[in-house]
Amino acid sequence: MERISIVTAVPEFEFRTATACTLQNSDPRCVEVATNVPGRVIVRNSVTGATVEFTAGEWTAFLASAKLGEFDLSA
Repeated sequence: MERISIVTAVPEFEFRTATACTLQNSDPRCVEVATNVPGRVIVRNSVTGATVEFTAGEWTAFLASAKLGEFDLSA
């Protein structure tokens, strides 16, 4: 019997740059987010290319906490 292999294409992430980011040649640091892959959110550092992956639930919880000020730093 012949084996059939099914190859699933790995989706490419489509990164969006934060609206607060101002790309300047002297300081191009930005956060980029890809949400085009169902169930996954990838956050990328525009300088290093390093990424962090979240599940959709983790991302939703993070955004809710950030909006409530949970991550605000005191001076």
